Order: sequence, then C-alpha cells, then structure tokens
Amino acid sequence: QVQLVESGGGLVQAGGSLRLSCAASGRTVSSFTMGWFRQTPGKEREFVAAIAPISWSGTNIDYADSVKGRFTIFRDNTKNTVYLQMNTLKPEDTAIYYCAADPRFLPPGYTYWGQGTQVTVSS
Repeated sequence: QVQLVESGGGLVQAGGSLRLSCAASGRTVSSFTMGWFRQTPGKEREFVAAIAPISWSGTNIDYADSVKGRFTIFRDNTKNTVYLQMNTLKPEDTAIYYCAADPRFLPPGYTYWGQGTQVTVSS
C-alpha cells in the first residue's frame, strides 16, 4: 500500500508560481511512476505530468502539452516526496490537483491516489 498526501495548493495571481508536494508513505517514490493530474468541475481528470521509476535508465518524464515549459515535475528521494513546480500560472490552470503512483512504467492508469489540493489562479 502507498499513501499519498498532497500540499502546497492555494490562491495565486496569473503569472505567479506555486509548488505542490506529494509526500508518500508505505513505499519509496523512486520505485514508482509518480504522476500529477488535475480536475475541474464537470470535466474529466486530466493528465499533467509524470516521472518514471528511477530504475529506468535516463530521465523519463512526460508533460501535457498545456503545461510544457511552465511546469516541472521532480522527485526528492531523501524526503520520499514528488513535487510539481508550476510557473507562469494561468487562470485555466485552476483545478484540484491530484498526485498518483503506480509501479509500472508511465502507465495508462494509476493504482494509488492522493486526496487532492486546490489551486486557484486569479486573472
């Protein structure tokens, strides 16, 4: 079992930055694909970014086109935490952001989910 707890959400003006954290317990984040997703009311959950397990050679990271160049996903194995650095935020980035984990390489679906953290970007 893996427990995931997100934090770092809040209210920010357009153009600003936030850093979301996802603290994991039960297993080490380095052995999982860790992903970030977001969801707004009435819409399906949307992929944002993912980082593959450290066992895979190279740095396997994937981003949604809408956040490329603005968001960065990275992992601190000493803290067993994955982060999502969000820069140049736009009002359309407003959503509940969820952290997810799965033992497979960049899987189509994730096994473990956090409870979510709200991000609101004002114009």
